[in-house]
Amino acid sequence: MSPHADTLYHKRVWWKEATFYQIYPASFKDSNDDGLGDIPGILEKIEYIASLGVDVVWLSPMFDSPQVDMGYDVSNYENVYAPYGTVQDVEDLIAACHRYDMKLILDLVVNHTSDQHAWFKESRSSKNNPKRNWYFWEPARYDTEGKRTPPTNYRSYFAGGTWSWDEHTEEYYLHLYDKSQPDLNWESEDCRKAIYDSAMRFWLDKGIDGFRVDTVNKYSKVLPFADVPVTDPTSFTQSAPEMWCNGPRIHEFIREMNTEVLSHFRTYDGLPLVTVGELSLCPSPSDVIPYVSAREKELDMVFQFDVTHLGQGPPGGTSKYDFAPWTLPEMKRIVEKWQTFVDGTDAWTTVFNENHDNGRAVSRFANDAPEWREKSAKMLAMWLIAQSGTLFLYQGQEIGMINASEHWDVEAEYKDVESQNYWAEAVRLDENGTDPGRKDRIKRGLQLMARDHARLPFQWDATVSGGFSTGKPWMRVHDDYPTINVKSQERDAQSVLSFYKQMLRLRKEYKDAFVYGTFELLDPEGQETFVYRKRYEGKTAVVMLNFTTNVRTLQQSDIEGMRLLVSSYGKIGGVDLQPLEGRIYVSG
Repeated sequence: MSPHADTLYHKRVWWKEATFYQIYPASFKDSNDDGLGDIPGILEKIEYIASLGVDVVWLSPMFDSPQVDMGYDVSNYENVYAPYGTVQDVEDLIAACHRYDMKLILDLVVNHTSDQHAWFKESRSSKNNPKRNWYFWEPARYDTEGKRTPPTNYRSYFAGGTWSWDEHTEEYYLHLYDKSQPDLNWESEDCRKAIYDSAMRFWLDKGIDGFRVDTVNKYSKVLPFADVPVTDPTSFTQSAPEMWCNGPRIHEFIREMNTEVLSHFRTYDGLPLVTVGELSLCPSPSDVIPYVSAREKELDMVFQFDVTHLGQGPPGGTSKYDFAPWTLPEMKRIVEKWQTFVDGTDAWTTVFNENHDNGRAVSRFANDAPEWREKSAKMLAMWLIAQSGTLFLYQGQEIGMINASEHWDVEAEYKDVESQNYWAEAVRLDENGTDPGRKDRIKRGLQLMARDHARLPFQWDATVSGGFSTGKPWMRVHDDYPTINVKSQERDAQSVLSFYKQMLRLRKEYKDAFVYGTFELLDPEGQETFVYRKRYEGKTAVVMLNFTTNVRTLQQSDIEGMRLLVSSYGKIGGVDLQPLEGRIYVSG
């Protein structure tokens, strides 16, 4: 338990009770029929977004970029990728969100830039350039035969190595991700000051309400660089996140970001800004709490990815998409861990099961067959929305969008750089005999977990391309758009969309238990049902979820004296949970 435990209940702040809605601009709505989503398209749909009952829009990167990694390779923080629109369009979106009493946050991508950013162009221009140390440059090593080798044996998150050779200055530069994404050197004070001005103050001055902070615990590297032990004898490159996750100066850097920049701004209605960090490879609550303890003045909350990593191998390793089957008790233990780790502390948690980097929840955690898709989507909505912490939804989740069909050709239809790199590696290792069968295993993993699934164009109606665009979409539209779309669900009181709206209303009405309540896992070893209890003072809620396609009998003692608040099946009661049904009972 944290030494900062002040009270049994958490202090109430606006962003704790808010529901955030993530928009991926390339795939939300195309306004000019060029096949790519854009900011004017988001403005066209602002009433729809507000109608969901969400409080904050999180806009994924819309900055100027060569789009090697869909905007997470920024070439100019102070401009907008032209096919998405203009800076004025973003200003209009800020105003529109505020007009509908919603806030807007942007992605803050400052672990790396694009190699097309002016800073990197200067840095690589000569070893004597003033910006040389704004990135990480190292000389080559040479083996016993005089062959040039990289400075270390680190493996990139996108497969391959983390070092690329620059012919002009004859040194290697570091990139944890694609070679077009060189890492910024936060050790340089001048570099940090430029980040604060260009990536942060520029947009805060225009009225945004905070940031989702990308790769937030990777700014501080372990220096000097050194090889890591060989854990994969088949490869020169080795998984090495311990060399850049939670490094020696990371908390200093984040506190400085807060004190130098964030603390000087407020939201449009005078409230504190909000920050949520992408925090990878922090399996222990003791590692996470320093980032989100209110007294530390670093981040308001973070995303911890154990649930979305179910079935994945270790990030940064060759086995990420080598699917490993999981069990419901495993999921329960993960949820319990990250629901309870803030108890008695001044820290806070988040709740989510989808984002732009993961396959769709219905396909991964329930059943996306046509006869079960809607029931699965409603049950998962209840599972998520009744949990404590700040709620994050991803576009399309509210209509039950699912993964691309397994019949899609991975090589031709999947667009993501990570998917393509892992697939190319799998083909090579399979065909050269290093890892027979790898193609089939990685194909299955990508079909379940690839980032591409979340990036399929949004399905608005049953017209051509799902109403996303009248041009040719940048990425293939899901085959099922005629049956899974907003227009058909807005007219249906029993639709997934209607159920999400209902659950978001109930979350606000019962926020004591749902947002702030303590979490208690019931029947932790049960293989078929997920049951948990929420308590806040004298108020109690019990959430019962059937993860199977069979009828399951309720444990009546768990709900004695309570009333049924909502069922994902509508008006239903009795002692049996129907297939993929969720129920919430309340008292007090």
